Amino acid sequence: MLYSIDNESYIKKIPHIVDYNRWRTRISDDDYQAIHDELHSRMSVSKIETSSWIPGRNWNGTVFQPIYDACESDENASAKFFGLILWHAVMEHDKTWSFGRYRLNDIPIEGLTYFEITIP
Repeated sequence: MLYSIDNESYIKKIPHIVDYNRWRTRISDDDYQAIHDELHSRMSVSKIETSSWIPGRNWNGTVFQPIYDACESDENASAKFFGLILWHAVMEHDKTWSFGRYRLNDIPIEGLTYFEITIP
C-alpha cells in the first residue's frame, strides 16, 4: 500500500496514466509480472528503496530489459516507465510504504525514495 504522509491518505492511482498505459501495452503480462515479483522480492528484505538505484545502468539480460524495449530504447522514457511500475508495485504491496524526494551528501537524488512505514 502506498501512503502519502503529506496528504495523510492512501494513494490508489498511477500518475501519468496515459504514458503508463501506452508502454504497458508493449510489455507482456509475464514480463510485467516478473518485474513486479522482483520489486516485491526486494521490498520483502529492505525497508528503503530508491527508484533510480534499483535497475542499475545496464538493463541488458535483466528482468528490467522489457521496460527498455517497450520504450523503444529511450532511456528517459524507460526510467519514467520503470518509476511508474515501481509506484504500482508499491501500491499493491501488502505492507504500507510512503515516499519522498531526498538528498545524499547535499545532492538531490534523482528518483523517489520509498520507505516502509507503520500507520497508527
